Amino acid sequence: MKNLILTTTAFTLLGAMAMADGHSVVRLGTEGAYPPYNFINDAGEVDGFEREVGDEICVRAELTCEWVTNEWDSIIPNLVSGNYDAIIAGMSVTEERMEVIDFSEQYTMPDPSAYLAMGEIDVNTAVIAAQASTIQAGYVASLEGATLLEFASPDETIAAVKNGEADAVLADKGFLEPFAEAEADLSIIGDDVAIGGGIGMGVRKSDTELRDKLSAAIVSMKDDGTLNELIVKWLPGSLPFE
Repeated sequence: MKNLILTTTAFTLLGAMAMADGHSVVRLGTEGAYPPYNFINDAGEVDGFEREVGDEICVRAELTCEWVTNEWDSIIPNLVSGNYDAIIAGMSVTEERMEVIDFSEQYTMPDPSAYLAMGEIDVNTAVIAAQASTIQAGYVASLEGATLLEFASPDETIAAVKNGEADAVLADKGFLEPFAEAEADLSIIGDDVAIGGGIGMGVRKSDTELRDKLSAAIVSMKDDGTLNELIVKWLPGSLPFE
């Protein structure tokens, strides 16, 4: 995963200069490590569902956009600090997050969560791995009897199951399915888990104009069916918008 190269101060100054010069340059922050939502392809570029969605949003909003990758556990603090202007990283809209940042119109419905394990287990008494600061981690923490193991990256949660550190991992089903298909020892167990709200782009609370531009572009993509086409392409397990 790529880390940010420029310092917070440098990015803040760049953002200020872009505004002063009248340029509509928007930096989109993503994790780059959570396929199929976002990942780094063989060319070293951000790819996936959110790359296509984000690029189309920028075209419709008449914005020039640049992509920045940032580790998940600091993705909101670095937005607030000015390292980029919007988060597009499979982030569910929650009341807790809305205390710190604002969100655009939702661009996808919540993907069902699921458990991935190496055999049948009782999730109510198991050790469950989840990526830190996610809705899945919060859900596991609320289960009586289950033990939560948090990790910084999604790949670490999979590794914890494979090496016996955890009994299962809870994550978006769309992320887990390729692992279950590729490795005979791993399988999705139990019923889907419905948690979290829809997914939107995170912006600073002060950036109401940017939020409204992004939302208007998302609404237009819903209206003409473009967004549903991308959901079917990248997230076949998620419900399209009606």
